[in-house]
Amino acid sequence: MREVPTEELDYIQTYDKNNSDKTLGGYFLKKSHAVLEKNVPDLKGIDTILEVGAGTGHHFPHVKKGFSKYIMSDGSTVMLDAAREKYAAEIDSGLVQIEEQNATAIDYPDDSVDRLIATHVLEHLLNPVDVLREWNRVVRPGGIISIVLPCDPGLLWRFGRNLGPRRNALKRGLNYDYLMAAEHVNAINNLVVFIRHHFENVTESWYPLMAPVPDLNLFYCCHIEST
Repeated sequence: MREVPTEELDYIQTYDKNNSDKTLGGYFLKKSHAVLEKNVPDLKGIDTILEVGAGTGHHFPHVKKGFSKYIMSDGSTVMLDAAREKYAAEIDSGLVQIEEQNATAIDYPDDSVDRLIATHVLEHLLNPVDVLREWNRVVRPGGIISIVLPCDPGLLWRFGRNLGPRRNALKRGLNYDYLMAAEHVNAINNLVVFIRHHFENVTESWYPLMAPVPDLNLFYCCHIEST
């Protein structure tokens, strides 16, 4: 039996270059962040925001202002170091706080933040229902949990992935299919079922089509009212 591929760390370290620069995949990833914020509910009373799995901070520029503290957290020190460099001015002003956090076991008390943001995170995590429960725990009742998910393994997602990210990874000698199989452990269909079952008030949007059909969309966005 072959060993597990060892390219994952290299792929993560060069994530920005391969997925978020001037590529088609990067364009649509950026668009998913914008779509989430475009459809966010009324943000009155949203003072403290916690982003989990923030990476190098792709989502922050799209967030509607009005908050006084934005906690950018991730489990990767490589990602957080890049975020510190990118947002040095915001960190110095006190607006942004960088923290190493485990998105499945957040080191915060109950009801301690007004909004939690998780973009392209939940599909990577085992036991997603437990993760949703943990996110709901740290957000005060009436606060917002904002989520972006890829429509993987939908038809349009798989088609789009082949146009850019997969081709770029293969050129670099990376076993992209193996990495995605290992990383995207939760299918979009299952995650949407979990979200709709466990929360009463959910505002949903799909991109690029409005029809709630995973096979015809690239991304699913939702805002959950915490209970």
